[in-house]
Amino acid sequence: MHFAPPIRRRRKPSLTPMIDVVFLLLVFFMLASRFGIEAVLPLPLSSAGGEYSGPPRLIDITPQSVALNGVPTLDLVAALTPLMDSPQDMVILRGKDGATLQHVVTVSQTLQAAGFASVVLVE
Repeated sequence: MHFAPPIRRRRKPSLTPMIDVVFLLLVFFMLASRFGIEAVLPLPLSSAGGEYSGPPRLIDITPQSVALNGVPTLDLVAALTPLMDSPQDMVILRGKDGATLQHVVTVSQTLQAAGFASVVLVE
């Protein structure tokens, strides 16, 4: 008597390795891709350290106001001009109390438009 081998049920393939590969590819492409275009801030900031001369010219930038040497001012250029011997003199900007980057950029652009060439940003 000849017996036939028992009928084996066909196994379903496991999807776990395929899911692992898909997640690895997803993580790879998320880390390798750029999520936005890189932009350069138009800051006229001086990176070279130099000699500081003349009266103090420290501009404190807060979210609500701008202060020159600790005194709040509305017209920064008019208050800063008497302290400058030349437009090449160093002006120091300092962000305080949660000042936004946009506010710092706006003040820096205002100084650049007024002709001040050497602006240094400090912490």
